Amino acid sequence: MPDIGFYHPQIVHFVVALLFTGVILRVVSLTGRLAFTGPAAAALLLAGTLAAVAAVKSGSDAHGPVERVPGAREAVMTHEEWGGRARNVFLAVAALELVLFALRGKRAEKGLRYASAIVGLAGCGVLFEAAEHGGDLVYNYAGGVGIRSKDSADVRQLLIAGLYENAVTDRAQGNHEDAARLVAELTRRLPGDTTVKFLAIESLLEDRKDARAALAALDSLRIPPGERRFVIRAGMLRSDAYVAAGVPDSARLTLEALTRQFPDNPRITERLGRLR
Repeated sequence: MPDIGFYHPQIVHFVVALLFTGVILRVVSLTGRLAFTGPAAAALLLAGTLAAVAAVKSGSDAHGPVERVPGAREAVMTHEEWGGRARNVFLAVAALELVLFALRGKRAEKGLRYASAIVGLAGCGVLFEAAEHGGDLVYNYAGGVGIRSKDSADVRQLLIAGLYENAVTDRAQGNHEDAARLVAELTRRLPGDTTVKFLAIESLLEDRKDARAALAALDSLRIPPGERRFVIRAGMLRSDAYVAAGVPDSARLTLEALTRQFPDNPRITERLGRLR
C-alpha cells in the first residue's frame, strides 16, 4: 500500500467529524421521530470507520520521524494504541450497521439499533482519548510539527519557534543568561529579520541589563517603510532603554513624539502617563 503518512492530520479530522456525528444521529434515530437520521447515521458510521482504518494506516506510516524526536516515543505509542482501539470499536459498530441493513424490517432491527448506539457511544469515548493523546503529541512534543513535509525550511521554522518560546520561558523564570544565549542563537539564524532584531534589543535590556547597547542597536535599526507597529515598538523600546539608562526625560520626550504620531494608541498614552 502507498505511504499516506503525510495525510494523517487531514484524515483524523474526518474520522472525528464523521464518527461523532454518526453516533449522535444513531442515538437520535432511536426516538423514531426523524426518519432520515437512521440512514444518515449508517452512512456516516460506515464512512467514518473506513476513515479510521485509513487514519491508523497513515499514523503508522507517519510515526517513524516523530518517534525519533527525543522524549516523544512513549507519547507516539500511546496515541497509536488508542487509535487502534478506536478503529476496532468502530469496526464492530460498522458490522452492526451492516447487519442492521441486512435485517431491515425484521424483529431484531430495534435491538441492533440500540446495540450500535451503545457501542458507538463507547467508541466515542475511546476516540476522544485517542484524539486527546494526538493533541498532546502535537502540542506538547511538537510531533510532526516542522518535519511532516521533510522541507528544510519547515524544520528551521520549528527550531526558530523553539528558540523563541524557550527564551521567553527562561526570561519569565529569571534565567536571563540562558534567555540571552537563545536570543543570540536566534539572531545568528535570522540576522536580517526585523522581528528578531527587536527581540535582540529586548534581550539587551531585559537579560543583559545593558541599556546603552540597546539604544545603540535602536539607532542602527532600519524599519521598513509603512510598518506602523515596528515604529511604535521601536519607540516604546527606546523609552524603556532611556528609563533603564537613568534619563527619564528623554523617555518622556520619545513617548510624547509617539503620541503625536499615533494619537489613537492607548498603550503609548498609558506608558506616558506612568512617566509623568
